[in-house]
Formats: sequence, C-alpha cells, structure tokens
Amino acid sequence: EVGSVTPLPQDGNPKPRVFRLSEDEGVINRYGFNSDGHEVVHERIKLLRATNNLKTVLGINLGKNKTSADAIGDYVLGVERFGDLADYLVINVSSPNTPGLRSLQGKENLSNLIQEVVKHRDIKCPKVPLLVKIAPDLTSQDKEDIASTVLDSKSRVDGLIVSNTTVSREGLESKHSVETGGLSGKPLREKSTQTIADMYLLTNGEIPIIGVGGVGSGQDAYEKICAGASLIQLYSALVFQGPPVVTKIRRELQEILEKEGISNISQAVGLSHKNKTRNENSAT
Repeated sequence: EVGSVTPLPQDGNPKPRVFRLSEDEGVINRYGFNSDGHEVVHERIKLLRATNNLKTVLGINLGKNKTSADAIGDYVLGVERFGDLADYLVINVSSPNTPGLRSLQGKENLSNLIQEVVKHRDIKCPKVPLLVKIAPDLTSQDKEDIASTVLDSKSRVDGLIVSNTTVSREGLESKHSVETGGLSGKPLREKSTQTIADMYLLTNGEIPIIGVGGVGSGQDAYEKICAGASLIQLYSALVFQGPPVVTKIRRELQEILEKEGISNISQAVGLSHKNKTRNENSAT
C-alpha cells in the first residue's frame, strides 16, 4: 500500500518525526503526510506497472493537503489520478498527524465525503474497491455512526482498514513515549483488535475488514481474523523483525489453522463472535 499521497507536494512535519520504542516494541510517528504529490507518485507507479515486475496487490492510500480548504476535493482528485493504477483505493481520514483530519470520521462529514468520492470512482474506475481507514480511538457512538454510514446504499464502501495509529500512551516504558504522534506496533494490538471486533459486529460482517495494528506473529494475525478481519497488514513488525516476519507469520498461522481443524482461512473470519453466540445458545 502506497501513501498517504496528497494532491500537492508537501514536506510533512519537521524532523525528527519517527521514534522507535524498543522497550515497548512500538513506533511513534508524526510524519504529517509527507508526500511528493500526485504527479510524481503517479509517474513512479505508472513506470512500475509498465515493467510487469509488480506481482502483488497494490493499494493507493489517499490523503488531503495540510492547508487544503477542500478536503473532499483532495480525495476526489486522488481517485481521478490513481484509479487507473490501483488495485484498491483508501480514504485515509484517521491519521492523528494532520490537523482536523479525524473530524472527517464524523457521521455527516464522512457520509458527504464517501458519497462524492464514490460518485467519481464509479465514473473513473468502477471496479476498483474503495476502503476507508479509521482510527482506534473512537467512541462507541463514533463506531456506530461509521458503521451506519458505510452500510448506507448512498455511502457504502467496499471495505474498512482497522486501524490507524493511536494517540493513547497507556502502559509505555520507553523515554520516547512523551513524543507527539501516532503510536503503532505491539501497544496498539489489543485496541485495534477490539475495534475490528466492534466494526465486524456493527456491520453484521457485511463489510470486509483489513486488520492492522500490532501484528507480529501468527497468533496476532489469527486473533484479528477471528475478530472479523479478512485480510492482514503489518508495518511496525517489519521494523523490529525485518522482512522474514512475513514468512514467520504465514507459517505460524498455518500451524494454528491445522491445530484448530480449519481447512480454509475464510472459515476463521469472525470466528470469535460465532463461538460466543454458540456458547451463549448452549448456556440457555
């Protein structure tokens, strides 16, 4: 997944803006959507596509410029610019490092944003899935509002990415815990998994979820899948464990599925909720 990409080039926040919390296996960043802009990034991806060496799914994560007076317009421009190159597009309204961005998760703002973006997606690239990336620091009402919005026929999306980084600093040991920005990695794991579970239930399992936040093992991935994630992303684990972590997670996940007698990973999606319902029915 590339991004977030903003329409115009911008430097992002001043350096230093990323901090490794080794004691906590976490990372705090306050990049602030540093981006070379639509035109430069489009040319890079176009060149990459032309080589035919890209043997993976490529998502393009769209953001707004920090000083933009038209947030919706920025996301529409992203769809129009990258619709021909993306396997999926992401509306990122949940970074804590761009002032006012998270307010776009509010019910009315989100509905207006998605409706306009979907309208242009349907014209430019109707077959490209559109996802919304949400924060883990949401109230119960926020989650209900987002769920009702993405389920509405006028503002329905193809998926959710759950979740972005957190502004919480609970239980951290590193000296860098005082830094401003979004926290990812192990300290985010439980919060993001709970948000996945909540959104899976609130959307009745109808909206596919990409689970992200603190995935560093097969068990971490399995817990997110059972909570309702159909796909998994990881970022911070690559910092602490390097690229081999991907193979490790796949191997460990396969071992867990075999142990649980699950033949296809799709059978594990939302399994925690199904088991809970089954246990409750047995009890009654």
